[in-house]
Amino acid sequence: MSPQAFVIVAGRLLLAMLFILAGVAKLLGPGPFRAHMEAVGVPRVLLPPVIVLEIGAGLALAVGWRTPVGAGLLAAFCLMTAGLFHRNVADRAERTLLVKDLALAGALAMIAAGAAG
Repeated sequence: MSPQAFVIVAGRLLLAMLFILAGVAKLLGPGPFRAHMEAVGVPRVLLPPVIVLEIGAGLALAVGWRTPVGAGLLAAFCLMTAGLFHRNVADRAERTLLVKDLALAGALAMIAAGAAG
């Protein structure tokens, strides 16, 4: 494996790990996540699809299967998460989470576009 290929795979794994672990956390202890969703007006019925998306697209990204699709879905998810959950930019922590979600969306969009196959 070339150094470039190694870096691409390692980068995909690191990104995927974030989503897989988040999905598993929601699966194992959904209560706080449901409450947070309801607090910002997101219907709790959307939690199961979010779990499937995070774990499924995360695994696809990790193994390199349909990478552009998985990365594109996760990029869109990050943009929606930023807009729905991190709107209070006056709060330093929320502002940091907003920028993090936007940065992740950018990285995932690059992968979806074929920049890191």
